[in-house]
Amino acid sequence: MKKTTIAILLLSTLLLASCNSDADTASHNLSRSAEQFEIDRRVVFYNWITWGYLLTIEWRCSISDSNRQLEVTCKVAEWQFKKHFLWLSDNVTYFAEQVKSKWVSVYHNRIIFKPQSIIPDIDFVWDAWELLKNRN
Repeated sequence: MKKTTIAILLLSTLLLASCNSDADTASHNLSRSAEQFEIDRRVVFYNWITWGYLLTIEWRCSISDSNRQLEVTCKVAEWQFKKHFLWLSDNVTYFAEQVKSKWVSVYHNRIIFKPQSIIPDIDFVWDAWELLKNRN
């Protein structure tokens, strides 16, 4: 009974996972590539009142849009990143363009596993004078 239930669950998971269209799978994989800073993007901020560009960002960028605040994190060189915070208003909008094409699979969803991210970087900040002063 238990084996049958597990087999049915696995089969239904496989059937549901295979329902994605080629476009959905390619879109998912392109998004994963962008999050790994593998895709060159051009992000343009536009003001509808002045009919002018406010800012253009071109690098390998990841975009996060939450509650009208846009965060654009870009990899500008090896181990060097820049992060931009922009507020979207009624008259300011943005569009992002993928500058170059990238090969991605339309058959397999990309999954990223980084075992080195399990162990965090820990910064230890202390002041010797504070320790001596609080010792008494």
